[in-house]
Amino acid sequence: MRLVLLRHAKSAWPPDVPDTERPLNDRGRRDAPAVGRWLAGQPGFDLALVSPATRARQTWALVSAELAEPPEHRIEPALYFSGPREIIAAARETGLDDVLVVAHNPDLEDVVAELTGERVTLKTSALAVVDTDAGALRDVRTLRGAAQ
Repeated sequence: MRLVLLRHAKSAWPPDVPDTERPLNDRGRRDAPAVGRWLAGQPGFDLALVSPATRARQTWALVSAELAEPPEHRIEPALYFSGPREIIAAARETGLDDVLVVAHNPDLEDVVAELTGERVTLKTSALAVVDTDAGALRDVRTLRGAAQ
């Protein structure tokens, strides 16, 4: 299984807004399409699992708009700060070969460590690609702006 882990784009911190409802800020709305453009040049994936948090759903909407044929997506409650094992289980339970996960830190960094034994830093709009069968980290990228 190829697991593509995407940390949501940069979010805003408006006062009196619950964490689950925090939207993307201007930088996040600029960065997320760059991730989509990068993904458009990569092998596709079968399904996107997306955290129910507003910032993750907005990230997916902007990323998928850049894909010629975006895959089906599913809002997955287990991706909202449930821990790395729950994220891995949610991806494996799909039974699919190539899954994109749009979620949060520290959980995504912990998923990489759990599957590969490597510690990585995933800033906002960063991607990690893990071949879960081989337990190998294939790629880590932080995509910011249209230039990258």
